[in-house]
Amino acid sequence: MKILHLDTNHPLLQNQLNDLGFVNDEDYSSSKEEILKKIHLYGGIIIRSRFSIDSHFLDKATRLKFIGRVGAGLENIDGEYAKKKGVHLISAPEGNRNAVGEHALGMLLSLFNKLHKADAEVRSGKWLREDNRGIELDGKTIGIIGYGNTGKAFAKKLRGFDVTVLCYDIKPNLGDENCTQVSLSELQEKVDVLSLHVPETPQTTDMIDASFIKQFKNSFWLLNTARGKSVVTNDLVAALKSGNILGAGLDVLEYEKSSFENLFSKDTIPEAFQYLIEAENVLLSPHVAGWTVESKQKLAQTIVDKIKQLIL
Repeated sequence: MKILHLDTNHPLLQNQLNDLGFVNDEDYSSSKEEILKKIHLYGGIIIRSRFSIDSHFLDKATRLKFIGRVGAGLENIDGEYAKKKGVHLISAPEGNRNAVGEHALGMLLSLFNKLHKADAEVRSGKWLREDNRGIELDGKTIGIIGYGNTGKAFAKKLRGFDVTVLCYDIKPNLGDENCTQVSLSELQEKVDVLSLHVPETPQTTDMIDASFIKQFKNSFWLLNTARGKSVVTNDLVAALKSGNILGAGLDVLEYEKSSFENLFSKDTIPEAFQYLIEAENVLLSPHVAGWTVESKQKLAQTIVDKIKQLIL
């Protein structure tokens, strides 16, 4: 079987697939239209987020048996249509869950202790100790929405702190020794910090809006290492200005292009994002929560292992 690799990944992926007897071709630069002209030759595709795989693409891929997405989500693939065509979808949420959990914790501790603000000030010659007095994580209640791979990894990281960890998920009975599953209303009543760990779905798109934020009993801190489109940025900025949200750690933004490789589809910077850039209680990173040296290898290995399970 021939496999077409559409994005670069850890070399172990191709090496191990070669050892399994697959023929591996690479094409990291051709347009989607050019790929469509030859996709009928391939039984497998390996992709990250270069472009979407829609029904038209799947119709052209007449020999396709599987698509391996080297990442956690499958939102750039028409999953329902792929299932109808008998195409197996493979993702690797196990591969970067630890990285995301660590990144979320790092963002939270940095926000609480104003590390990014203090660092910038010291570098510019300012020594403002009282202005940079932090707060402690101990005694706080952390809420997690989406208790899958990354949500569980974040909860595990919190075990070393004297905190209460609650989670909400549409699936029942997910609570474990690290986290108590509760209703959404209870979570909104009790949390001091809210961390998002949800996939991009119609239910999670624009989930964190003004109405949702107002349902929280107390002002809270927001972390988003999941998908940018889950948060309405204009409403987030309004909540930051009003104090309903105390601060935010954002690894993802609603403005990201679907490929995740660039921030803006256009050159103009939205007014709300300009506020985030300038806000001292906002920490930003470029969709790298799951993007560590170790996770690159783990993601690739997970894809190989799942392909093995599929063909053996």
